[in-house]
Amino acid sequence: MKMCYLGTAAAEGWPALFCSCPICSNARQAGGRNLRTRTQAMLDGELLLDFPPDTYCHALRHGLNLGGIHTLLVTHSHMDHWFPTELIHRHEHFGHGAEGILDVYGNEAVEQAFYEHILIDRFKPHPLDDAVHFHRTHGGDVIRAGDWEIVAVPADHDKREECLVYICKKGGKTVFYGHDTGANLSAQAWDLLARERFDLVSLDATMGQRSIGGYHMGLPDIEPFLAEMARRGCIHDGTVKVINHFSHNGGMTHEELTAWGAARGIIAAYDGLEIAL
Repeated sequence: MKMCYLGTAAAEGWPALFCSCPICSNARQAGGRNLRTRTQAMLDGELLLDFPPDTYCHALRHGLNLGGIHTLLVTHSHMDHWFPTELIHRHEHFGHGAEGILDVYGNEAVEQAFYEHILIDRFKPHPLDDAVHFHRTHGGDVIRAGDWEIVAVPADHDKREECLVYICKKGGKTVFYGHDTGANLSAQAWDLLARERFDLVSLDATMGQRSIGGYHMGLPDIEPFLAEMARRGCIHDGTVKVINHFSHNGGMTHEELTAWGAARGIIAAYDGLEIAL
């Protein structure tokens, strides 16, 4: 199994569009891995995790033909994870040769945004019924997609909607994709995680040096969270540990995040990072 991190930034991107803080100024000057687009990932070239405004940029940068993707998992409705207007371009009128149906999974708020964007008057001549199907998803749901078994896990994020993170399993490998969430998971969420032994865990580190007690994690939350996963038996010495979804407001450069992780056996993700399991 291969995990590809297409984008690794929080909502503002990095450097943020209108920002001149020291972290953003450094990123513009240093370039390279300090430049981050909004968070999105792909597993084995088959599962797409989230659909931010930067999806088109990711497809260009990585040479992706997204017309061959049949499964999209959406964590929640925030704009940096869900930009549904682009899905109209899967209709044959706009793009040719997309294969079969794209099945999209997400919560009620994600579903509402989907229909609000594709049912506008301009797009009514081009219905997506034969191109994109939406499936409302709840915590605890099990999704079967080809060789994949996917479990939706309730997240500790925006209480106005049922935010989700995902367990993805195929071919004896198991990945936990934990963006966006704080560390205060529900009993249901911990029960779902404790049933697995993960080959890779990807954890939210939006807040950098800070901890805000929920909604997102920062570096002070990462080690206690991993310790709890170890206590419950769902990670082991061979588990690949990754931090991801970074904000300039975390106050750390890519080099500083990398050094923090290296001292603890944790990988700090960057745009284009690929991990083979």
